[in-house]
Amino acid sequence: MFLETIEKKQIAFDRKKLTDAELLSIYEQLLRPRLIEEKMLSMLRQGRISKWFSGIGQEAVAVGSALAMEADEYLLPMHRNLGTFTARGVPMARLFSQFKGFANGFTKGRDRSFHFGTQEYKMVGMISHLGPQLGVADGIALAHKLRNEHKCTLVFTGDGATSEGDFHESVNVAAVWDLPVIIVVENNGYGLSTPSSEQFKCRYISDKALGYGMESRVVAGNNILEVVHTIREAAESIRRRPRPILVECMTFRMRGHEEASGTKYVPKELLAEWEKKDPVSNYESWLVSQGILSETVKDATRNAIKNEIAHAVETAFAEEPVKAELEVELNDVYAKPIVLGDRSPMMVEPAVDGKEMRFIDAITDGLRESMRRNDNLVLMGQDIAEYGGAFKVTDGLMAEFGKDRVRNTPLCESAILGAGLGLSINGMKSMVEMQFADFVSEGMTQICNNLAKTHWRWGQNADVVVRMPTGAGSGAGPFHSQSNEAWFFKTPGLKVVYPSSPNDAKGLLCAAFEDPDPVMYFEHKNLYRSLHGPVREGWFTLPIGEAALLREGTDLTIITYGMGVHWAIEALNAEPGIKADLIDLRTLLPWDKERVLESVRRTGKALVLHEDTLTGGIGGEISATIMEECFTCLEAPVVRVASIDTPVPFAQALEEQFLPKARLKVALAKLAAY
Repeated sequence: MFLETIEKKQIAFDRKKLTDAELLSIYEQLLRPRLIEEKMLSMLRQGRISKWFSGIGQEAVAVGSALAMEADEYLLPMHRNLGTFTARGVPMARLFSQFKGFANGFTKGRDRSFHFGTQEYKMVGMISHLGPQLGVADGIALAHKLRNEHKCTLVFTGDGATSEGDFHESVNVAAVWDLPVIIVVENNGYGLSTPSSEQFKCRYISDKALGYGMESRVVAGNNILEVVHTIREAAESIRRRPRPILVECMTFRMRGHEEASGTKYVPKELLAEWEKKDPVSNYESWLVSQGILSETVKDATRNAIKNEIAHAVETAFAEEPVKAELEVELNDVYAKPIVLGDRSPMMVEPAVDGKEMRFIDAITDGLRESMRRNDNLVLMGQDIAEYGGAFKVTDGLMAEFGKDRVRNTPLCESAILGAGLGLSINGMKSMVEMQFADFVSEGMTQICNNLAKTHWRWGQNADVVVRMPTGAGSGAGPFHSQSNEAWFFKTPGLKVVYPSSPNDAKGLLCAAFEDPDPVMYFEHKNLYRSLHGPVREGWFTLPIGEAALLREGTDLTIITYGMGVHWAIEALNAEPGIKADLIDLRTLLPWDKERVLESVRRTGKALVLHEDTLTGGIGGEISATIMEECFTCLEAPVVRVASIDTPVPFAQALEEQFLPKARLKVALAKLAAY
């Protein structure tokens, strides 16, 4: 009975209080994406564009949702939501430049389709993984709520994407935190070619909302007025009382997932049935039947839009193809590129006049000073509020800054990392604590495909610090002891920091919060309470990207970081006859090549030490660079010392064998004697 009611509403229009002028404006907005799509399909057949994801049949969802929201509220569309961009007034010529991959597009030719955002129009486009933008919407909505702005955020997702973990995590976070967000699910019956019956067992996706303790609506998604009324009512209610609402729009796409895939998998009778519910032709016919739209105005509107499209296409296609400029591409990876330049190899002395602190206390102090300095900084993580985190790093911070800014999260890494990006998009900063670095695997898409690529793709920085308690040596076994910095070392757009002293820990953490780029901040768990040292008081920063020369010698160069620094110091103290440069990288991405290469050219020998496993560790990249840049200066092969290529074992004897500490002394003596 309920489904029958929804189906009847697909073609039964109720204007409510909308004026004739508003109804005609809605008609123009609904018609525009349809006519653009027809032009795109024509150009696809002509070979003028290479690919297209059609939204024909679903225009009412996109256009209606966009028209129902306020112009300064964020929309997070998907690849069939062309109507959101046109309804927001995004210049058509720029859209065509984007589709063609020209420089005037929003991604300068670096990405296609709607994989972009624009702060000017408050649009945040998708990435191909579909689900992650729900977490981003959570963060945008959280920023509005924290600032008490009475704004609503709207995010789109598809029926297929509701099977992804990001959907469940993000909807749950929105519900638990009462975030002012509308989650629009476009239920078009298929995830590419897989029907809904093979995607989920419930009849309606909106039924899932009950499990998260949130409201839901089911809407006739092909009825533009039903969409406008429903979304407008939901948004107005949310602005008054922040909370999430899931709106399921029953609709259908009349083309393939993308044009090359076709629609052979769809029963012909189903296509015929939905063709009768076409959102454009039905609304147009209703307007004519009500005497609101005349044939003259209809033809004039169509002709005007077609002329607008033709002009925009010719304007865009008259552009020159993108020119590949290496420096431009490299510089756009980061919002704040690191340029070290020429420097002398100055010794870096410890902060001898600072307050004596444990490593863990220095990190806490860095958090505290950064929170005091930046009132828009939010800390998020599992158990970090009253409990103080698994290692008590955030202990006491909630008492000073409140639970809004020191936030316990549900057990969901991906959604919270996405929320960090959303906070950044909406003008805030965030820290996300991984309870253990090992658990970051649950959030790899958000880090490596969203945080890392957003600035390079469309100029939006990701002001997010991800704290990573890492390292072995405490008998914690294979899932709480990994050194996984190499997972991120190869990802352009990230910065990877790994301090080895209390002073560096505080200074680099403060610097990470000042840096507009995403920073993976590694902190070795076994240094938390075992390492003490002087730490400068108050707020201060140390330069990200700059290594420290801790000892100076002429026999060889040791390049290391984190716990490796302390193993190297112990080994050198045990061999006073070996005089070595000891370089603490401190930043792994980008690493300080100039300082390393200068030292190796002077000493002629190099040993790269790290706790991570040998194969695939960052030592391979550093060794290769030394071989390429310093080959004629080398007096011996570059030596790598690292953990063995197994997971981290539990038993003490096995863990000691796994770690490189014992092998370091042998390798050091052998290299010195070479």
